[in-house]
Amino acid sequence: MFQASFLKRASRLAPPAAAVGVAVVIANTWGNVEDVNVTRDRKTNVALCDPPGKQDGSVLGMLGDIQTKVESIQQSLGVAEHTKSKMDRYTNDAVGKKKDKPGIDVVLGSQWGDEGKGKLVDMLSQDYDVCARVAGGSNAGHTIVVEGKKYKFHLLPSGILNEKATCVVGNGVVIHIPSYLQEIEDLTKSGIDAEGRILISDRAHIVFDFHQQVDGLIENKLGRNKIGTTKKGIGPAYASKISRNGIRIGDLQNFDFFEMRFRELTASHMRAFPGLEIDVEGQLAYYRSIAARVGAMTTDTIEYTNDAYDMGKKILIEGANATMLDIDFGTYPYVTSSNPSIGSVLTGLGVSPKKIHGIYGTTKAYCTRVGEGPFPTELEREVPGSIGEHLGVVGAEWGTTTGRSRRVGWLDIPQMKYSTLINGFTSLNLTKLDVLTGLAEVKIGRAYKHKGKIVNTMPSCLKTMSEIEVIYETVPGWSEDISKARNFEDLPVNAQRYVLRVQELLGVPIRWIGCGPNRLDMIDRGEGWDLSNEDGSSTE
Repeated sequence: MFQASFLKRASRLAPPAAAVGVAVVIANTWGNVEDVNVTRDRKTNVALCDPPGKQDGSVLGMLGDIQTKVESIQQSLGVAEHTKSKMDRYTNDAVGKKKDKPGIDVVLGSQWGDEGKGKLVDMLSQDYDVCARVAGGSNAGHTIVVEGKKYKFHLLPSGILNEKATCVVGNGVVIHIPSYLQEIEDLTKSGIDAEGRILISDRAHIVFDFHQQVDGLIENKLGRNKIGTTKKGIGPAYASKISRNGIRIGDLQNFDFFEMRFRELTASHMRAFPGLEIDVEGQLAYYRSIAARVGAMTTDTIEYTNDAYDMGKKILIEGANATMLDIDFGTYPYVTSSNPSIGSVLTGLGVSPKKIHGIYGTTKAYCTRVGEGPFPTELEREVPGSIGEHLGVVGAEWGTTTGRSRRVGWLDIPQMKYSTLINGFTSLNLTKLDVLTGLAEVKIGRAYKHKGKIVNTMPSCLKTMSEIEVIYETVPGWSEDISKARNFEDLPVNAQRYVLRVQELLGVPIRWIGCGPNRLDMIDRGEGWDLSNEDGSSTE
C-alpha cells in the first residue's frame, strides 16, 4: 500500500526469517537512504520517496519492484500463498476489481467543513439506490459542477443528480421548510426532476423563521466572542429539540395539534427574547398552505431505510459539516449544533452500526475553516503574493452557504489523525490537490508541541490550542498541470510523493484524488485502496 505500512504488513505476515528478508529487500531497493534528500519515517527509517537514480520513475512502480522481490523471498520460505492474499488489496492487481458487499457507505468531512464531500457523493451516487442526509440543516453547503454548470445544495443530498436514486432527509436533520422547497424549485428550473424521489423523516425537526432571528440575536450579543454561526437557525432549532418543545415534520399532518404547539413555542420565544416579533397568524397560514405538499414527501424513514437495506439496495450517506465542527468532538464552542461524525449515521437515520460498510473521509490537500475558532496551521490570506492568498484565490475559498471568505492553512496531520480515530475511515478522498500546483514547496503540519512537549491528541482546552506550536515537514512542490490526470501515475512525481506521504502519516489509504473543479476531475485508484474490502474487520 505504502512504504512503511508495506514493510509492517510484510513483516507481520511472515515468520522471523522472512521478516528479515523483507527488510533487506527494502534496504537494497532504496540504497543508502541517507542520500535521499527527503524526509524518512523516524520509526522505520523507511525512505518516503524514490532513491537517487530512480526519481524519474513512478512511486507505485517502485513499490511494485519491492513487492516482486518480497514475493520471491516468500516463495523460497513457503509463505507466498498466505501473504499474497493480504498484499494484493493494495497493489494495481486489486484496483478496479468490484467487491459488491452489502452495507451502508458513508462520506464524511474530516476537517472543518467545505472539503468537497458533495463531489464524491455525486460521483458515487450513480451506483447507489438511496442517498441520505442525517444531521445538520441548511447551514451545510455542497457545490457540484456538471459540464460547467454549478449546482448548490444545502438540505438536499447531492445524490439527487442521479435520476435513479431516492433521496432521504433523516430524523437527525433540522429543516427550514421555505428553504427546502426553494431548493427543490431551483433544481426543477435547472432541469432536474426530483418529483417522487425525495423523502423527509416524520421525526425531523422544523427550523422556523423565528429560530433564524434568534440565531442572529444571540450571535450579535456575543460581540467579539461570537461563534461565527451561519445564522440559519440551526442552533436554536436543536435547542428547541433538546428542550422538548420543538415541532416535527410529522406534526404538520395533524394541523390542529401543529397549531397548538406552534403557538406555545412562539410565545415561549417571545418571552425569552424581548423585542422578538413573530407574525404568528401569517406563519400559521403559510404552513397550512404547504402542509399537503410536505406531507406527500413525509414518511417513516427509519422503516424505509432499513427495508431498503434488507432488500439489498445500496445506501450512501452524505455527511454535512465536518468532524472538527462536531458538538462533542470539535473545537467547542466554535462548533455546529449536531454530530457530523460517524455516530450521526446511527442516531440521525435509525440504523444499526452492524450495517455500516465503507467510511470515507474527505480532506483537502490543505486546510480551510469558515468562522471563528482555533486553526493551528492557518496562513495569512490577505497578504498579496503570499501562499495564503494563493490557496484562497486558486482554491476559490468562499463559503457556499454564507459567501464568507474561508481561512486557509496547511494540511494538519494531528487534526486528521484525531478525525480518523473518531470515525474509523476505511479510505480517504483527498481533494483539491491541483490547488497546490505552482508552489515551490509544500508544508505538512506533522505534529503539535505545547510548552516544549509533543502533544499526541487534540487538546480540548481552547487556551491550550491557542498555545500550540506546529512542527512542519517540507516537501518539494510541482508546477505541472494535473487537471487531466486520471491515474495515479499521471501525476508529477512530487505530487505522487505528497499523496503517499500524507497516506503514510495517517495510516489510511487514499483512494480518491481531486485534480480540478469539474465533476470528472478525479483519480479513483480503485476498491483495492479501501480497507472496508478487507476480509473480516474494516479497520485493520
